[in-house]
Amino acid sequence: MEPPAQPWPTGLIERLEPLVARVLAPNPSPFTYTGTQTYIVGGPEGVAVIDPGPDEPAHLAALLAAIGAAPVVAILCTHTHRDHSPAAAPLAALTGAPIIGCAPLTLADAGPRADAAFDPDYAPDTVLADGDAVSGPGWSLRAIATPGHTSNHLCYELQGTGVLFTGDHVMGWSTTVVAPPDGDMADYMASLDKLYARADRIYYPAHGAPVLKPRQLVRGLIGHRKQRERQILRLVTAGTGDIAAMVPRMYKGVDHRLWPAAGRSVLAHLIDMERRGLVASTDDFWTAMDSGEPA
Repeated sequence: MEPPAQPWPTGLIERLEPLVARVLAPNPSPFTYTGTQTYIVGGPEGVAVIDPGPDEPAHLAALLAAIGAAPVVAILCTHTHRDHSPAAAPLAALTGAPIIGCAPLTLADAGPRADAAFDPDYAPDTVLADGDAVSGPGWSLRAIATPGHTSNHLCYELQGTGVLFTGDHVMGWSTTVVAPPDGDMADYMASLDKLYARADRIYYPAHGAPVLKPRQLVRGLIGHRKQRERQILRLVTAGTGDIAAMVPRMYKGVDHRLWPAAGRSVLAHLIDMERRGLVASTDDFWTAMDSGEPA
């Protein structure tokens, strides 16, 4: 999906609803769309900051202006890619707020990526487990564990409002990158099922527009991944067992520069399919087992 026409509201506070405001970071790219969206939850008596974003002076200044005189109760990160968490430490130093949320995760990964690398400096004061909550004046945020994009990914439910902050698990402009070794397709699909079982009113993702029909979008994402799996199995069954040969046939309409990263997504599917006995690999060449099409 192409980004909207510029100018984008970079650095400006946008009030989305009474308890939710948004500030767009100045880091547009092929994997961040118009940039990382930092959310400020709460009001004058106290706020939480979700996904503070990159450690950019202009973005930090914009966040401080948006926060104003409100005390910062907590700084929360959905996960630790470098477009999400690096501003947590400087914002904590400036506001005195604790860093609360996802677990730290540093992973050396030299493979082709379609998303940001991990932030090695992220150091939370408190790690939230699934169902844990942090509260401030008039609001409470509950952590929803959604591994898949990364193993440490959390969404945050603004309790009593129907709002879910979805980070990169569900985005408003693109499907989510699931890149091994940390990205896990089985976990990602289970996390989608987890969200589909919920009744959220709206998603606020870290990239792209708000999702106004959450269950409809999640159902489509589940269907898309199942379609990819069937496509991969057909290719492998027909004797195309090399990922480099699969990608051009699967991603004909995608910029060729993104094909190496697309191969990581194909690999994530294949690893999941191998665990389920649908395919097997020998020296990076994949073959189909006798189970036929996946159920």
